[in-house]
Amino acid sequence: MRSGAVAAQAGVNVQTLRYYERRGLLSEPNRSLGGHREYSVADVTVVRAIKAAQRLGFSLDEIETLIRSGAHIHNDATLQQHARAKLIEIEERMADLAAVASALQSTIDAECDNLVNCAAPRSV
Repeated sequence: MRSGAVAAQAGVNVQTLRYYERRGLLSEPNRSLGGHREYSVADVTVVRAIKAAQRLGFSLDEIETLIRSGAHIHNDATLQQHARAKLIEIEERMADLAAVASALQSTIDAECDNLVNCAAPRSV
């Protein structure tokens, strides 16, 4: 299967395939006599797994760790451990964002017009 077909089936572009190859996330494919990359159906599955992991919030570095551990093909606790850690990280970021949103709402409610006025202690 050629690059274009794999990219279409996996929902990515051809440059993404090449990038994944350079990063070692996707094995370098065999070449035809004409020099064209020849991928397998399994490569489509790997690319789809990478994209699914990205949608779950994993970075490519984290995905690389998962792939190297075999978590994308084996039924073991590795993916569960990484997923739990990622969930904790996401929940912490959500809490941080909630605090920022609250501070912004307070700024809006106080009708602050400049940073000096907003930073000054409020008199009660």
